Order: sequence, then structure tokens, then C-alpha cells
Amino acid sequence: MGRREARDTEGRIDTGKETGAPAPRRAALLWLSCAAQFMVVLDVSVVNVALPSIRTALGLDAAGLQWVVGSYALVFAGFLLLGGRLADLYGRRRTLVCGLVLFSVSSLVGGLATGPGLLIAMRAVQGLGAAVLAPATLTVLTTTFPEGPGRTKALAIWTAVSSAGGAAGNLIGGVLTDALSWRWILLINVPIGAVAVLAALYLLPSERSRAVSGRLDVPGAVLATLGVTALVLGVSRAGTQGWTGPAVLTGLAVGVVALIAFAVTETRYAAAPLVPPDLVRLRPIRVGNAAMLLAGGCFIPMWYFLSLYMQEVLHYGALATGFGFLPHTLVGIAAARLAPAAMERTGARGLIVLGAVLGALGFLWQSGIDTDSGYSDGLLGPAIVMSAGMGLLITPIITTVTSGIREQDAGAASGLMNTTRQLGGVVGLAALVTLATADGGPDLAYRTVFVAMAAVCAGVAVLALALPAPRKGRDDSVAIRR
Repeated sequence: MGRREARDTEGRIDTGKETGAPAPRRAALLWLSCAAQFMVVLDVSVVNVALPSIRTALGLDAAGLQWVVGSYALVFAGFLLLGGRLADLYGRRRTLVCGLVLFSVSSLVGGLATGPGLLIAMRAVQGLGAAVLAPATLTVLTTTFPEGPGRTKALAIWTAVSSAGGAAGNLIGGVLTDALSWRWILLINVPIGAVAVLAALYLLPSERSRAVSGRLDVPGAVLATLGVTALVLGVSRAGTQGWTGPAVLTGLAVGVVALIAFAVTETRYAAAPLVPPDLVRLRPIRVGNAAMLLAGGCFIPMWYFLSLYMQEVLHYGALATGFGFLPHTLVGIAAARLAPAAMERTGARGLIVLGAVLGALGFLWQSGIDTDSGYSDGLLGPAIVMSAGMGLLITPIITTVTSGIREQDAGAASGLMNTTRQLGGVVGLAALVTLATADGGPDLAYRTVFVAMAAVCAGVAVLALALPAPRKGRDDSVAIRR
């Protein structure tokens, strides 16, 4: 694969990637990446509906039940930076296959588990496999599709599938649990993973490893994993202990110190840093990841609070709640598919602003719900507006943070973007749970939460104005300014 790279007088990086892959192979790689990403996102939420069945079958207490969900999310967030860099150093094919095998085998063992300890351990291993898979799928796309409209369309499909996986978790989990057994929410990954492994071996060419002895930034990997994991663990406890709880303060302190040490290691000592300093010096990378952090902080917790509202206020069952999310899913997918065409008119910056404003308006509308609201008058209208905003917003952010990147840093950029999104979701959920549990009654709690989400979306719109404007007559996805 040949490539050229040049800087103009304004400090932009103009990339000219060329790919020899024929169109059918590129399409197959797109759907392979989407299938792997769907499994990753699905397994974040698919266990929620099955938790009562798991508790009955394995005799879990409340704390153990929480770790069935939390072990996956914690390890997933903690290892994303390392997972992203593996594809750069050891090749897309090897990394993707290893991630798929790890994810599928842990799903098999977890689905057959007869005790709670083994299930929780396998959920953690699933999270490790997901941390390898998620950035690898994005790296496959950004190194297969040249920058421009083709890549934007591929990223829009990837985004739509990711949204569908997250929203479909409750629905699929309910169907599998009711029709078969809770074990099938894990076992279903095994045949899908096996097919994906065969497809990866067939579609992706063998690559010579760029890693040599000592090349992998082990100190940076340890510090990044420790920092992100401690930060996520500390913040996740804030909803139950408050922000001054011992576990919260310890987690935040360890996380901040480790991440500061990580930054020093990356800039001064690492031969092949997990996050190359040149990468974060690019203004679109910095601003785009900050926007993704804020977007994750409102759109990921949205599912949590709407699920609580439907089950606790509207008294929906798990399966009915899953169906209640169908409008959010369908509108989000449709908006994501429209994003490439919209970007041709507005540019990435304009579409981020538009999507964020729509999201803010949808959340403001949603803040009007109370205990007397029904589904049609309380949820349906806001669902359309906020989901349209989410669908339009994510694709241009991903395009921004993955454009103008050297191919050998594509995995690092993907890992960084996935990490900021997950961190935003964890921190946002903890902060919003704190707001929701404040005194004032359930109506005020929901209203306060959705008004806060609207404010965060407005912040994304303001932040996007710091991105460089597109140059006339040129796709701004290929012009990156420091």
C-alpha cells in the first residue's frame, strides 16, 4: 500500500492514501468490522435483562450481580489504549483475530459457567477481548478506505451498527432469555465469532510485525491501564458513595497520578508510545476527542435513565422496554446513514454543531416528562429529535479524529477515541446519578438529569467551533490543521 504525505504552509497534513483492495473486498471488510463491533457494543447491555435469571441460576448476591456487568465495562475501558496500539505494532489481521478468539472463547466458557466466580472472570476476559476488537475494527476501516466520501460512508455504517448494537442489547437479551436461556446471551457470540475469524483470515493480508524486542511501550501500557481503570472504578462508585467516599477519592487520586505519569512517559521516554505526542498536538484530534468525551457523557447515560423511567414509572417489563427503544434505534441508524450526504454540504464542523444542537433540543424536550407522562406523549417525540442529533453527531466526530493520521498511528487514534467515549459515558453516568439521587422527588430528578444532558450537548456545539473550517472546494476530512 503506497502513500504520500505533505504539509502545506498552514501546518495541515494532506494524506493521499492509496489502497489496492478491490471494492468487493473493501465492502466485505466493512461488514466484518461492523459484525465485530456489534458484538462488542451488544455485550455491554445484553446481560441487563438476564440479570434476574443469572442471579437465580448461580446464586449471586447484589454485589456479585453488579460485577457481572461492571467487570466487562471496567476492563474494556481500561485496556482500550493498549488495544488500539496493538494493531499498529502487530498488524490488523493478527490483532483482529486474537481479539475475536479471546472474545469468543470467553463467551463460550462464561455461557457454560456453573459458578458466579467463573462467570465474572469470563466477563472480564470478554472486556479484554472487546478492548482489542473495538479499536481494531476502526483501524481496519481507516486503513482500507482512503480519506474522503468513501471512508465517511463506511464510518457512518460502522456508527449506525454500533448504535444498533447498544440499543438492541435489551431487546435481544430479553428474547434469548425468554426463548432459550440466559446462557445464550453469551453463547450466541461463539458462532458469530468463529465466522468472523475465518473471514478475517481470508480477507486481511498477512502483515510483517512492526514490533521488535522492547518496542511495545510496556510502562506506558501499565500506567494507562492503571490510570483509566482506577479512574473508571472511582467514578463508578460516586453514585453509591458520593464524591467524597473513600473508594471514590482513592480511585480518582490513583487514576490522576497514573495518567500524569503516563503522559510524562509518552512524551519523554517511550520509543513507540501508545499515544504518539505528535498525534495529540493536532488541533482536530484534541478538539474532536474532547467533543467525543462530552458526547459520550450524555448519550451513553441516556439509555440508563430512559430504561429506568420505562420500567419504574411506566412499569414496562424488560422486553417491552427493549421495544420502547426501537424509535431511538431506528432514527439513530437513519440519521447516521444520512450523515455522509449532510457532511458534503456542511463539513464536519457544521454537522457536529447541528447534531449537538438537535441533541440539546431533544434532551430539553425530554426534561418535561413526569410520573403522569405516557410513552407517546412523554418519550416518542423527544426520542426522534435526540436520536437524530446523536446519529448526525458521531460520524463527523469519528471522521475528524481519524483523518490526516499516519497509517502506523491509526490504531492509536482509534484507541484514544474509543477511550474518550467510554470515559465520557462512565463519568457522565456517575455525575448524572448523583444529580438524580438528590432530594426533590422523581419528577425533579428526571428533569434535572435531562436538562444537564442538554447543557452538555450545547457544550459540544460550542467546542466544535474550535475545529478548522473546511476550505472551499475541498473535503475537510482530508485537511487537518494543528
